[in-house]
Amino acid sequence: MRVLGPDAGVAAFPLGGIGTGNVSVGARGDLRDWELANRPAKGTRLPFTFFAIRAARPGAAAVTRVLESGLPGPHEGDQGYDAGRLAGLPRLASSRMRGEYPLLTIDFADPELGVDVSLTAFTPLVPLDADASGIPGAVLRYTVGNPGPEPVDVTVVGSLANPVGVTGWNVFHFPEYAGNPRNTWIDGPGLRGIEFGSDLDPTDHRSGTVALATTDPATTAKPQWLSGLWQDGVQVFWDDLCADGRLEPETVTTLDPPPHPDWFPRLRVGSLGIVHEVAPGASATFEFVLTWHFPNRPRAWQGNIGLDDAGAGETVRNHYATAYPDAWAVARDLTARLPRLEADTRAFHAALFGSDLPREVLDAVSATLVAVRSTTCFRLAGGRFAAWEGSFARSGSCEGTCTHVWNYAQTVAYLFPELERDARRTEFVRETRPDGRMNFRANSVFDNAPWDFHPAVDGQLGAIVRLYREWRFSADDALLRDCWPGARRALEYAFTRWDSDGDGVLDSEQHNTYDIEFHGPNSLANSMFLAALRAGAALADAAGEPATARRWREAAARGGARMDELLFNGEYYDQRLADPDAHRYQYGTGCLSDQLFGQTLAHLTGLGHLLPAAHVRSAVAAVYRHNFRPSLRNHHSVQRTYALGGEAGLVLCSWPRGGRPRIPFVYSDEVWSGIEYQVATHLIYEGQVQEGLTLVRAVRDRHDGVRRNPWNEVECGNHYARSMASWGVLVALTGADYHAPDRRLALRPRVSRAPFSTGTGWGEFRLTPDGVDIHLYGGRLDLDELTVTHPRHGRLSAHALRLRPGHPYRVTAPAPAAQEEPR
Repeated sequence: MRVLGPDAGVAAFPLGGIGTGNVSVGARGDLRDWELANRPAKGTRLPFTFFAIRAARPGAAAVTRVLESGLPGPHEGDQGYDAGRLAGLPRLASSRMRGEYPLLTIDFADPELGVDVSLTAFTPLVPLDADASGIPGAVLRYTVGNPGPEPVDVTVVGSLANPVGVTGWNVFHFPEYAGNPRNTWIDGPGLRGIEFGSDLDPTDHRSGTVALATTDPATTAKPQWLSGLWQDGVQVFWDDLCADGRLEPETVTTLDPPPHPDWFPRLRVGSLGIVHEVAPGASATFEFVLTWHFPNRPRAWQGNIGLDDAGAGETVRNHYATAYPDAWAVARDLTARLPRLEADTRAFHAALFGSDLPREVLDAVSATLVAVRSTTCFRLAGGRFAAWEGSFARSGSCEGTCTHVWNYAQTVAYLFPELERDARRTEFVRETRPDGRMNFRANSVFDNAPWDFHPAVDGQLGAIVRLYREWRFSADDALLRDCWPGARRALEYAFTRWDSDGDGVLDSEQHNTYDIEFHGPNSLANSMFLAALRAGAALADAAGEPATARRWREAAARGGARMDELLFNGEYYDQRLADPDAHRYQYGTGCLSDQLFGQTLAHLTGLGHLLPAAHVRSAVAAVYRHNFRPSLRNHHSVQRTYALGGEAGLVLCSWPRGGRPRIPFVYSDEVWSGIEYQVATHLIYEGQVQEGLTLVRAVRDRHDGVRRNPWNEVECGNHYARSMASWGVLVALTGADYHAPDRRLALRPRVSRAPFSTGTGWGEFRLTPDGVDIHLYGGRLDLDELTVTHPRHGRLSAHALRLRPGHPYRVTAPAPAAQEEPR
């Protein structure tokens, strides 16, 4: 559990679904980072956008506060605080944020207010249901308790500046607009509130709607504030709220004519409040939903890599826009289905945070889950999944669902496998060329011309392992039929492109995730090759090509033996070059943290050891021993910096035996959380559990809310996809191994209670002294065999199971045989 005070100034808990954009809540309870309109917007605050509370006791002066704790400073700025921040209004004395993604709670305290206030906020998250987890909206639920002896009249009101059509910000920090924003009050059956829209053409990529609504009938509202050159609107609103806790609609909303037409803002702010009398010793709920709908995005990446953007002048629709015509429809659907959606969300939260997984692992897997529901990822009409590597402050980072980055991510495969299956179709059906070369950045998602660049060895080979992962997890034979021809070409390409002498060890120029080319035999590329050969052979068997399967298995055996002979130096696997300075950006005798990344993927997909087990364990132990720094205070790096000073971290490479190239590969001295998680996963699989947990702890200690946002692990961009390697740590600790085609699930847990997921159902297991209880919370799970390795009883098994939610299944160890009494 992550508990933060108001001093956690960089903490921002994102709300929003898969492919919808976000708004975040800060540790003080403030709304920030408004990223709704199909683009990142880190740091964006909407002026006059906040929640407030008024509490009045009989015979006492009412107290009105902004529902945030105080601004901690520094109090610097070119205007002090600009008017839109409303820094001069009274706030609450303190706040405590408890973030357990996907649920956020903030407890506020103020001795003068006389009531207890807390906020619960979330966007529904339902494992195995990307649509239910992709709603463009959030629930904001304030609970007010009355500890006193008298009733209290309470108003909670939310105010929102219209964000539709914003194109930039003027010198006074107010938004500038394309089109004219407008606010509309809607009082419909069971739902009332304000819809924020614009007169923009509905096909414009900036067009959209936002709704602030409630199902509570006890409302008060000012749908549009008085507009003026100065702070007229907020002054009238605040005085109105303070007076009696009821808001009066404005009969005149603008000055006519405006005194300065060029200055006159088109800002439109609206407020929706809920009013309740809270009895002594009782509490009341003030529940709002915030929803949005920005249906159009340009039909092009428009990214920093430079993929063809021929379709940029046209738009395509977001997937969620095919289900909803506007934000009000989203609000209707969210409120109508909220009991079920919230129950499923809380079930996931309880399964995760009710487990006995180590605290740092809970923190890591929940916090990095944000990435799939950040601006890094999106879905187009028809459900097509696409993603950046991460998100810069105002644009995406490194477009094309980059294979060599997404190789590391495990979260989506286990929680929303339909998205990964769609990505595999993109890679093998649309992005693998006739000769087997795979474009590692996909432009076909926008039907634009393919990227003409050399292939990435790790991305291409890793995609084959991930195709096996997706098929194994789903038994989706249609996926295999669609992707198999491309996968076969992609793996055959490795023999002809990257193995110059045919000895089964890749040795030609090999582009990779470090954005450079390795030359000669090296451990990263060849561990990936071995994993791809093993996975490819299993796919070939399933595709009805036993001769291909046999040939690839033989290649894996031959190549593994040759790699071990050539690259194992007695301690770890390295790169063999006569002169590591003959080409820039090599690692030579270095101990590369990613040297056995292919082995990590093999463990996660049930492929077993690719190389001699003793050598593998030695190598991953060497990575920890040489590359983990308990303190980086004496670490020298001129590269990008993600960890520093007294912080701990795993560097990407070290040279314990000397021989560091004059110019090693460009990121060698950096610390990437995704690789820390990848190595931690591997360490746990090899039985080095405490070392693995130490790496996870190092990452999460750095993200403490003061130095870094706990819900944003950065690499080349915010919410970086590689950080979702964290879910592999959970899989390693649970020992979960699901094989859908064979309908079998094996659990070899190192913890006694934890969640698990399969392609058709998800739940949790709980070890007991006598066996194990399996609880399914979503979907269904039909198994021919369930095996559990129990710490006391060894291997337990059950057969022919039909698991359904609400019907726990218990596997009990057989009672010991009765012994005959001696005569």
